[in-house]
Amino acid sequence: MKFEDIKRLHEKKFREKFGHFIIEGEHLVQELERAAARDARLRESKIFVTRDYSHWSSALPMHVIQSKHMAQISETRSPQGIAAVVPLLEPAAPRAGERAVYLHEIQDPGNYGTILRTLAWFGNFRCLCSPDSVDLHNGKVVRASMGAIFHVPVEFDVPMDALPKRFPRIACLDLSGQPVASQAFREFDCYVFGNEARGLPREQMNALHARPFTIPGTGAIESLNVAATVNICLYELNRGP
Repeated sequence: MKFEDIKRLHEKKFREKFGHFIIEGEHLVQELERAAARDARLRESKIFVTRDYSHWSSALPMHVIQSKHMAQISETRSPQGIAAVVPLLEPAAPRAGERAVYLHEIQDPGNYGTILRTLAWFGNFRCLCSPDSVDLHNGKVVRASMGAIFHVPVEFDVPMDALPKRFPRIACLDLSGQPVASQAFREFDCYVFGNEARGLPREQMNALHARPFTIPGTGAIESLNVAATVNICLYELNRGP
């Protein structure tokens, strides 16, 4: 890939055209290297460093570039001096015992990245995103995920009406319903979470026969942040009896 093409990877249309995306910073490159050790497809990645990082040792191909060129491929104001170009991959096949989190039209990159980080922490979850969701490889999502994008299988553009064909038991978060701390909450295959502003479309939830659950609160504010909601729910799903 030409350097001029790498600079274009901050736009979704060029990520799709060239089949690659950019990561920046030590931590993300380290997570890439860890993931590449077990996934040969990621070994096609290329690391780019400035002279400050020319000591970096990696099993992946590495290229030293000038600081001005690093600034051109970076989205951050103060580039660390290390980045990588990574191939876009199809998600791995479902694993035994794996459950799914479905995100309906999630828009905030920080929320999305935080949710992926939580899914990676607890493990054995797949993330499905509806059409009209923020792109997984958006730079802000990638940075907020702190490398979780390499550890969580993610499917894009999954229509909500496709869920019942794959998941017999579907739960959703709603202001009405049983508390998420109940034992019943742990008995589902897929957990549906709504858009930050609009929540979930009630008619579609009814069509899915999704069972509603809620996180009890004082009612002082209207709702919880979606990333905080997912965090609490995953903790409950992994909490001991």
